[in-house]
Amino acid sequence: MELLQSRDLQGKGSFSHGIHPPDNKSLSRDAAIEVVPTPKRVVLPLLQNIGVPSKPIVQPKQQVVAGETIGVGEAFISTNLHSPITGVVEKIGVCTLPNGRHLPAIYIKAEGEQLSGQELYEDVLGGHWPKDCPIIYYPSTISKAIHEAGIVGLGGAAFPTHVKVRPDDTKMIDTLMINGCECEPYLTNDYRVMLEAPGAIIAGALHGARTVSAREIIIGIEDNKPAAIDALKKEAEGTVIKIAVLKTKYPQGSEKQLIKAVLGLEVPLGGLPSDVGVAMSNVGTMAAIARGVIREKPLTHRVITVTGRGVRNPKNLLVPIGLSIQDAIDYCGGLNKDAARIIAGGPMMGFAFSNLSTPVTKGTSGITVLTHDDVRKENETSCVRCGRCVDVCPMQLVPTKLAMASRHGNLSLAHQYNIMACFECGCCTYICPAHIKLVQLIRMGKAMVVASRK
Repeated sequence: MELLQSRDLQGKGSFSHGIHPPDNKSLSRDAAIEVVPTPKRVVLPLLQNIGVPSKPIVQPKQQVVAGETIGVGEAFISTNLHSPITGVVEKIGVCTLPNGRHLPAIYIKAEGEQLSGQELYEDVLGGHWPKDCPIIYYPSTISKAIHEAGIVGLGGAAFPTHVKVRPDDTKMIDTLMINGCECEPYLTNDYRVMLEAPGAIIAGALHGARTVSAREIIIGIEDNKPAAIDALKKEAEGTVIKIAVLKTKYPQGSEKQLIKAVLGLEVPLGGLPSDVGVAMSNVGTMAAIARGVIREKPLTHRVITVTGRGVRNPKNLLVPIGLSIQDAIDYCGGLNKDAARIIAGGPMMGFAFSNLSTPVTKGTSGITVLTHDDVRKENETSCVRCGRCVDVCPMQLVPTKLAMASRHGNLSLAHQYNIMACFECGCCTYICPAHIKLVQLIRMGKAMVVASRK
């Protein structure tokens, strides 16, 4: 195991542009992961990944057990869906996600004995994680196990992991890059997994690297997380895994910025990490891979952060997929009187919503509750052409041009300024002195571009 400081990296340990917002992680950073009791009901949207929804294979009134497959991902970019609890299927209905989408969902009522408490924690994150077992598997065997387990990227994008790590003869992968930066303000779920389950992350990384035949495995962590660096360094001893310590900056955890910071490589505009020989994933995803391959258990639970000054007791929680946001907030003591806005994810890239019956999905990294002081409204004014949004954009775009093209439906101009290259990090909105909702406008423009292609 090698600990790489910024001076040892092929990159410079950072990237161009970006911002330094207050991280507000102290609210939940020291809160150990707690297991939420089994809820009375879970709601499982059939689409919990980028790509195609899974196809339900259960019927109302059917008995299911925890871990049973209830939806099958038949398309290439799709994933299987599993019940996180033992119970009975109530119905196949519709639910609403934080982004406003209405999706078919399987409703399951809890019945019978459930795995819970410390026993559940040990099953998902705890116990022994062997480091020497990847050699007993063919790469295709590991990829198949990941597919069957329904694993997606747990950093928020929810891209099907089996697609990312499948063996591919057309592209040579040299490096498996694992994101432990967790640069989004407030959120600490990945940090707690790195502290409490480093063995699962290391075991999952070794399996993932074997799948893509990567010679190098590098875990990138920002230098504001020394305890996580130490935990992973200790666990990685005796392996080929390297820990790269990076400068703290937002959005350091973005895949293109992380590759630049660690390897000094530029992913081409519109390209993928695989174009420069890199496979990219997240620390939480690595832990899920370890459980899926070694213990043959599907992705039914994940760690989320419930935080912000608008919630009484910020916590990091191990929850079943399908738990309602209301149940998660109630477990944390409920909302404070000055709670003003609830966000799925963090404040930079998350979605504000108001329907607390919305379920936790595989891609839910946290719930951030802001107060009135946090979100005090500033009136939008005209763009003053200050250029600050250009100065901070990590993709070197011109956000105001993109936003105005979107506002006026000028798709040709949006194409000209590479609107689809924006990954909606929020740096431009954060820095804008005119308080223009740049990301919201760009997001709208991207949706129009996609609709125009149909």
